[in-house]
Amino acid sequence: MKKRRYLNSGYSEGGANRSKPSLKTYLPSHFSAKSDIELNLGILRDRAADLVVNSPLGSAAVATLTSNVVGSGLKLFPRIKSRELGLSPDETVDWCRRTKQEFSLWADGLNCDYYRRNNFASLQRIAFQSYLTDGDCFCIFRRRAAKFPYTLRLQLIEAGRVSNPQTGLTTLPYNVEVFLSNGNRIINGIEIDKTGQFQAVWVSNRVSNEFLTNGELIEWQRVKIYGDKTGKRNVLQICADTRTEQFRGVPLLAPVIESIKQLARYADAELTSSIIKSFFSIFFTQGAASSGYDLNQILPEDTESAMEQVMQDYKLGAGTITSLPRGVDVKAVDRSNAQDTFEPFVSAFIKMIGAALNLPYEVLLKNFQSSYSASRAAILQAETEFRQRRAMFIEDFLKPVYENFMTEAVALGRIKAEGYFEDELKKSLWLEADWINEGSHLLDVTKELQGAQMRIELGLSNRQMEAAQLCGLDFYDNIEQLKIEEQLLNERADL
Repeated sequence: MKKRRYLNSGYSEGGANRSKPSLKTYLPSHFSAKSDIELNLGILRDRAADLVVNSPLGSAAVATLTSNVVGSGLKLFPRIKSRELGLSPDETVDWCRRTKQEFSLWADGLNCDYYRRNNFASLQRIAFQSYLTDGDCFCIFRRRAAKFPYTLRLQLIEAGRVSNPQTGLTTLPYNVEVFLSNGNRIINGIEIDKTGQFQAVWVSNRVSNEFLTNGELIEWQRVKIYGDKTGKRNVLQICADTRTEQFRGVPLLAPVIESIKQLARYADAELTSSIIKSFFSIFFTQGAASSGYDLNQILPEDTESAMEQVMQDYKLGAGTITSLPRGVDVKAVDRSNAQDTFEPFVSAFIKMIGAALNLPYEVLLKNFQSSYSASRAAILQAETEFRQRRAMFIEDFLKPVYENFMTEAVALGRIKAEGYFEDELKKSLWLEADWINEGSHLLDVTKELQGAQMRIELGLSNRQMEAAQLCGLDFYDNIEQLKIEEQLLNERADL
């Protein structure tokens, strides 16, 4: 019996069609995250890092996200649940200010960095930019005793150092997956158990393909993600997962690597063409002529020397009129090129790249030439991407760091938090906080402030939040400063 072929059934005549000329040879495969991501991670990371360093557009994408998501560093604003914790409004304000001061003591200096090189704000920028460039970034909690109240130190590890050990183990092709004798597996430096739970990371003393002249051998150290005694995090992985069973992150530029590279090549070609054509303006040519005097009569023995002499004696200048020897003509090189179409083509291409990165064209290129409404719409669209990445960064990095700091501060008695170690619910209430970046860039100050006032009046926001978002300042500090200024003005007025 002949099988009947049903037409227009679902995607059979659309995206799943196998007979149309446009789709007949279009047969990609969709595998697991391990095959699609982990197998290709090395070359994706290398190419993305190169574009960030050597491509203006790639550098702009990473710089735009870093500046708007992290800025000069997200600032801590404790926001504890005073009613549930049994605190009065005054006690709540005093506790928040005290906690903020203690955190600033640790975060604003170099003691928070294991290498004593950066403060916490700089570590945020480094970690976030590394995550965008390489796909993920790791942070290890370390302890170091010093003449300082806190021992907590943060050690940032680049993605390239977390890799599979290469000795004494059975390895699948391309060194993506390694099997251990205890039944665990290591996938691109992440060790997981039989149930798929993360157990440890394998950190090398240097990047595996890095060339060193001192003959140092590459070695790996196994670092447990959770401590055996406390069960708390020892290792943080700053990463935005996009698929299930994903172990490592994907660089920001991975979907647009080819597009950015081709665009960079096109821009280089156009620039080179313009530079070369700018070198040529006038050529002297020698041939038969019916008027003027014969160049050979001047220097008949050496024609080439005669031409050189003409080039030295006859130069372009404002208002210059002169005659040339017989047989010498002047020709100009046509310097026209196809650059008239350069800007519209590049702009259209960048818009597609920006759409793939979820960054509007105006924000990506910092080019606001439209109306206020159009520019504001572009900024609001970009803010959606900024908020999503900021929320991820806070969850993966800032919250665990703050919790680790608070645990030590409460244990030392420098911060009072009743029930912090006894009740997990109370602990979560004490850890409530907002992380806000520096003040926003206002297109229209009056409209922005009117919007902030309306949000406060409608109960959609509060003065503390608006002061932090618009100016990057603490509302309670502003009040104290205004009191001091008002007192000084009154004293001066009495003089």
